[in-house]
Amino acid sequence: MTQGTVLVADDDDDIRDLVAFKLESAGYAVEATSDGDQAWTRVQEVRPDLAILDVMMPGLSGLDVLRRIRADEALASTRVILLTARAREVDVDAGFSTGADDYVVKPFSPRELIHRVAALLGGGPRR
Repeated sequence: MTQGTVLVADDDDDIRDLVAFKLESAGYAVEATSDGDQAWTRVQEVRPDLAILDVMMPGLSGLDVLRRIRADEALASTRVILLTARAREVDVDAGFSTGADDYVVKPFSPRELIHRVAALLGGGPRR
């Protein structure tokens, strides 16, 4: 049994693969995409429990995908973590004001990210 489904959208293959691997190891089902357009399509099709979105991606940005999620009544309750290199206060403020549940700055600790996912989904990662 999985802990939930998480969509990971990042155009950096290494980061996307690392996050997907860590989530799968913790018991989550993972959908991975490499751009914002794919992310939006997969969110609508899969309806994940949580989406981890890079802010700067080809096509739609992570913020654009987040806006669409929050504007869609059927998807609005989807938890969203923005995972980005944008660390300025104005960027963090923009992420939260757009509706992010959490904001993680790259470089990041994979272990901390898993704990944040678990906190948002109401469970703990399996050891």
